[in-house]
Amino acid sequence: MRIARCILLASSILGANIIAQPLLAQDSQEARTGGLTDIVVTARKREESAQSVPVAVTALSAEVLQKRDITSIEKIAAATPNLNVGRASNGSGAQLTLRGIGSSSTSIGIEQSVAVVVDGAYYGQGRIIQEGFFDLQRAEVLKGPQALFFGKNATAGVISLTTNDPGPDREIVARAGYEFKSRQYQGELIVSGPLTDTLGARLAIRGSKMDGGYYRNVSVDRTYTTLDINDYLAGGSGNPIGHVGTPASSPAPGEDELLGRVTLKFEPDDRLTMTLKGTYDYNKVNNSSWNYVAYNCGLASGLSQLTGYACDDKFVTHQNNMPTDIAANYPYARKDGQLYNRYRSWALNGNITYDLDNIVFNSVTNYNTNNNRWACACDFQTSNNATWATENSTWKSFSQELRATTRFDSAFNGMIGVLYQRTRRNFEQYVTFAGFRDDLAPKELTYVASQKESFTKGKTLAVFGQLTWKIVPELELAGGVRYTHETKKSYFAQPYNNLGLTGIFRPANDPDGLGVVFADQTFNNWSPEATLTYKPNDNLLIYAAYKTAYKSGGFSNGGINSKFSTDPMGDLTFEPEKARGFEAGIKSTLMDRQLRLNLTAFTYKYLDLQVDFFNSPIFAFQTLTADAKTEGVELEFEFAPRAVSGLNLRGSVNYTKARYTNFADAPCYAGQTNAEGCSPGARQNLTGAPLAVAPKWTGNLGVSYDGDVSDTLKFGINIDSRFSGSYLASGFGNADSRQGSYMTLDAGIRFGASDDNWEIALIGKNLTNKFYASGVVDGPSTGTTSGLAVGTHADQLGFGNLPRTVRVQVTKRF
Repeated sequence: MRIARCILLASSILGANIIAQPLLAQDSQEARTGGLTDIVVTARKREESAQSVPVAVTALSAEVLQKRDITSIEKIAAATPNLNVGRASNGSGAQLTLRGIGSSSTSIGIEQSVAVVVDGAYYGQGRIIQEGFFDLQRAEVLKGPQALFFGKNATAGVISLTTNDPGPDREIVARAGYEFKSRQYQGELIVSGPLTDTLGARLAIRGSKMDGGYYRNVSVDRTYTTLDINDYLAGGSGNPIGHVGTPASSPAPGEDELLGRVTLKFEPDDRLTMTLKGTYDYNKVNNSSWNYVAYNCGLASGLSQLTGYACDDKFVTHQNNMPTDIAANYPYARKDGQLYNRYRSWALNGNITYDLDNIVFNSVTNYNTNNNRWACACDFQTSNNATWATENSTWKSFSQELRATTRFDSAFNGMIGVLYQRTRRNFEQYVTFAGFRDDLAPKELTYVASQKESFTKGKTLAVFGQLTWKIVPELELAGGVRYTHETKKSYFAQPYNNLGLTGIFRPANDPDGLGVVFADQTFNNWSPEATLTYKPNDNLLIYAAYKTAYKSGGFSNGGINSKFSTDPMGDLTFEPEKARGFEAGIKSTLMDRQLRLNLTAFTYKYLDLQVDFFNSPIFAFQTLTADAKTEGVELEFEFAPRAVSGLNLRGSVNYTKARYTNFADAPCYAGQTNAEGCSPGARQNLTGAPLAVAPKWTGNLGVSYDGDVSDTLKFGINIDSRFSGSYLASGFGNADSRQGSYMTLDAGIRFGASDDNWEIALIGKNLTNKFYASGVVDGPSTGTTSGLAVGTHADQLGFGNLPRTVRVQVTKRF
């Protein structure tokens, strides 16, 4: 009823001429002649005008992506007001949040609630944010549950990226850029065109190198003292040795990156199109946790409990390398002890479309694999009681999707499809802390406190379909459902633990029989949805939808088998997340295609929302589940007056209320006292409390102008601002994690040939140089025990964004 009232009110005020999502794209030539242009999206797995699809979607065209230098998932978030991306060091590697719904970064086994799809294939891992994306045809952010067309793990929404194909004409583009803050050099080459009358090819390569970085690392030499556990347990002194960890690289991240994509497109006739894409990505940085900032600390002095430095929301961190004598033989460490993160990925994607006039058949075959290795200062702000760790994880996925879609000239049409997916994750981790070494252990394990090894093998079979009924030409009812059957077989063990820590970590050969965990999980789910669409003319669309979604349960490969736990299986496994609710919107184009206004209203309930936390009393990571609700209204506009050709104004205001509806047995945050709501059992009632990274108000406002200065020259300028209200970065009600409201400002200016033969551009991002945290962890070993009468809160270590950047870029077409 609340949604209906919002829609009816908007209809009465605006004459039922509202749109449910912005079209930020402008074709450059039409932009200079005035008026709006459409952009094609694939929100329903077929190409449609964004104005004709009953889905709330923010669509960014190739031109907008290029103008604003949007070349990563993080930069897409910076251009989408109610999407946030936090880059994490370990765990899943990311926290993606849309409309207040997201997934914790602390578990590698939790897949994101915001799914990422590239060229029609699902990439489920948080490490996808390591990928650089360029030479894109478009980017789409689909808001709300998207299970029917995009499957499991899309409970909050989908980020869908489409890369460019070869066209009918020869195209050679060279691009070079330099970013001043990070001292980053970047080069790009695109060669595309026909090889024969039926075969085209496209090669796109981009490489970059940083001589600097975005964050300063300020630290001093730290001495880490170790004792030989064998001598210590025998009553000796332990033969203490001091190991010096030097400050980590500064500035960070000092990124090196190489991306490449080869595309072959075969079109023997008007019916058959076959496309094959091969992609390679290499990314390496000089610190895996380079963007972790102690922005608020529990001590009244404002000093970090780890480092003694003042806590502040600046682009500054305090971390140290692993001592070289420890790193010399340490698995996956660099010999010089330097911190790092190295990411490599390969992918093959085959897409076949066969058009039989009334039926279109689609096949999408994908194989993707990535390997991520890092060495981390895993207290994230290094102290003398430091924690270092290394990790090697590999992900492999094969999927095959087949679809048939009818286009009969009748009242009824449909789509039916099937998806098969096979995945495997292999995981190794080595952790050093507590000051123990083992001089009798193999040399690669001498300084290791605990070793973990794990794998998960998954299989998914899904069948999905949709039936559409044109009740009358203007009114359509669409109903569909996806059935998912999924199995996961997992293994976890801690093959080596230092003898001084066997009272904490359960060894693989523990006599209680719980040292090795095997899990065999099976999940079955039905996700139905229905949409009623009213389209009286080409300029107006009104829709209402009921949607459901399902996110996979799973296994925490990077968890801990704690000696204090009586249920390691329960600690390491977690149940699926489900969503259901309603969405409605109006899309319209006014004033002879000069104005669009946007309205979407939504309300969704989430059952068993996956919440990961570290249970310090039993020294184990656990994934709990909670119920939640998110509801809100999104109002957006775009105006391109014909009276001022080339001018474009756009903006949005979004209200979202995201709250726990049932989390009565939530964990306390570190140092939370009885008076602050924490019971002696270290539990609190978070029912009614806000979710993590869920600002109530967000919005954006932008203006651009493209015009000719002569018959052969043109110039353009754009200014875009993004606003976010305040929010808690923590999912556990910790007021210390609050991120204040902020506004960022991006701008660009371009000058070049009217025929796009050459262009020089200056692109600035976050010109207000505002720091904000899109996720948080408690500082390890900070804060006191929860549930007492008095306590000290933990340091809040936030995942920071990029500071002010300014890039000069030159493009030449041949």
